Amino acid sequence: MKSPSMFRGLLSFSSMTMISRVLGLVRDMSINAAFGANGATDAFWVAFRIPNFMRRLFAEGSFSTAFVPVFTEVKEKGTHADLKNLMSRVSGTLGGVLLVITALGIIFAPQVTTLFSPGAIDEPRKFELTVELLRLTFPFLLFVSLTALSGGALNSFHRFGLPALTPVILNLCMIVGALWLSKRLQTPILAMGWAIMVAGVLQLLFQLPALRGLDLLTLPRWGWSHPDVRKIMRLMVPTLFGSSVAQINLLFDTVIASYLIVGSQSWLSQADRFLELPLGVFGVALGTVILPSLSRHHVTTDKAGFSRALDWGLRVTLLIAVPAMFGLMLLAGPLVATLFQHGHWTAHDTDMATLSITALSFGLPAFALVKVLLPAFYARQDTRTPVRAGVASMLTNMLLNVLFLVLLFELWAPPALRQLPWLDGLAQLPGLHMALGLASAVASYVNLYLLWHWLKKAGVYQHQPGWSRHLLRLVLACTVMVAVLLLGRWLWPDWTSLRWPTRLWHLLVLVTAGGAAYVGMLFAGGFRLRDLRAA
Repeated sequence: MKSPSMFRGLLSFSSMTMISRVLGLVRDMSINAAFGANGATDAFWVAFRIPNFMRRLFAEGSFSTAFVPVFTEVKEKGTHADLKNLMSRVSGTLGGVLLVITALGIIFAPQVTTLFSPGAIDEPRKFELTVELLRLTFPFLLFVSLTALSGGALNSFHRFGLPALTPVILNLCMIVGALWLSKRLQTPILAMGWAIMVAGVLQLLFQLPALRGLDLLTLPRWGWSHPDVRKIMRLMVPTLFGSSVAQINLLFDTVIASYLIVGSQSWLSQADRFLELPLGVFGVALGTVILPSLSRHHVTTDKAGFSRALDWGLRVTLLIAVPAMFGLMLLAGPLVATLFQHGHWTAHDTDMATLSITALSFGLPAFALVKVLLPAFYARQDTRTPVRAGVASMLTNMLLNVLFLVLLFELWAPPALRQLPWLDGLAQLPGLHMALGLASAVASYVNLYLLWHWLKKAGVYQHQPGWSRHLLRLVLACTVMVAVLLLGRWLWPDWTSLRWPTRLWHLLVLVTAGGAAYVGMLFAGGFRLRDLRAA
């Protein structure tokens, strides 16, 4: 596939994903205004994070990265009947396995809650609420994973727009749940669980007509013994870790956050949401668009094409992720105050969410680059190497979680809290959730370094000419943008006490000025739009 078609695919995927991510912000604005940050919302975010983590494994992680290369190989070398049979067997096998997992998740919801939110055990109402919500959200895993199968097939035929638009349905359902259904239930937060369950069904139904148009809509059939199904399953097992290290780290953060002050789960979730905007729109988009191309280059042994496609992905990722990191770090407070500080969301919640966003956004370039590097391994059906990097990153994250928690507690805790048992002290000191975001960010750079080292060692990537000029332009453009944003923050230091219209126009001025400074400096340095097409 030529780079222009990859660029068109990126634009298609990114534009649809942008709609989804913007609606995701509206979704969180609705949830925060309706419920605020408290024990009930903490329970919801835990109950949503567990099946959502497994969704990431299947939708954006292990399943897609194992399925697309095998599907592409059958598409290139086999007949359409072979392709249709593969869809039937994979959907039947995946659906059967996930049906069992979903049933177990519902039955053993109390045990799952104990595992991932141990700090809630001493709060009976919060624990029961988490269990009840988890039983509503867990079926989402089954439906959304089958939706991922459909999306992977559509992506292999370069139909990127529809799969990227599909998450809009989830966001719309959750907005309706927060603003309408919650007012009609005795326990308002349960509306979010029902919204997620309904969204899972609707997302799957949304993609079926497109599959029918490709003549790939078939009845699911059990296919455990089918050679290509077994190949996909064999490739999936290592990628369960390799492609979802950030999500595994987030689950560890969930466990630790359950011991912190009430509201910590909600504040951490807002940090994840802000990172999802640039990461989903560009990082995941690039990884999704590049994987079929890299797979095809590998199947046809086009090493030069493989290297050019990967080089293109790395350059585009840096152009987006580095300024996004600086922008989020400098504008976290204004963004949270403007978008979320309404209804039950307080100025204190804004300050606390700002801490986690600032810390986690430090890792944004690494998160995004990992999304682009992983397909270079999966396209060659090497699923073991990323596991080694992933395990190292995961262990680093666990160690740094404890280290940074201890460090921040020692720096911030007043003498009265130091006299308490350590866990009791943690549960009363606001802001410690920042340690979890910072640990995840640093661990992501460990993951990135190891992947890059082993990719270079494999000898499958040769950087293309022009990297020095590209990096110099990037540094200069980011420097000018940061200077403009710092000037804006100096002029307007206070955001939580301003009226909302004032916050909004101040934020629009800062975002516009910072973006214009960055883009203007890029073009002044010689960057042209055609550079995005040249691989």
